[in-house]
Amino acid sequence: MEYAASERRTGVDRRAVTLNAYVHGALRPRRKQGRRKQDLYPIIDWHSPRVLAVVFAILALCVTDGVLTIVLLENGAAEINPVMALLVPHNLWAFAAAKLTLTGLGVCVLVACSRMKLFRALPGELLLYAVLAAYVALIGYELRMLRDIPGPF
Repeated sequence: MEYAASERRTGVDRRAVTLNAYVHGALRPRRKQGRRKQDLYPIIDWHSPRVLAVVFAILALCVTDGVLTIVLLENGAAEINPVMALLVPHNLWAFAAAKLTLTGLGVCVLVACSRMKLFRALPGELLLYAVLAAYVALIGYELRMLRDIPGPF
């Protein structure tokens, strides 16, 4: 038995990726929660402003860490991160780009996982706060090292 179905498509693909689609999705997010209550890992396209503030704080502390690292290296300190140690003596721009890129990608993954439950108990957003706390501790440590350097500081 054959059916003669008429083609209803107009030729315009509504799913085309355009800048307008991103702007529309940013201003009117559709998914603020999971679809079902039993969803373990809801995929959403809206996060709370609190998450955005934590992300900006992490990125600002990353930049601060990069600047303090360069200042400390000029005063005789050594880079203990083996990946960054490869980049520092050769090219400061590559060091800064790699530092921000790696931190930015990591933060993107953490934001994507922020609504998940880790080990079925801990909210994923807790990892963002842990990274923020680690950066605050690192900046405190670097400032203390900077204070111990004799000079114009």
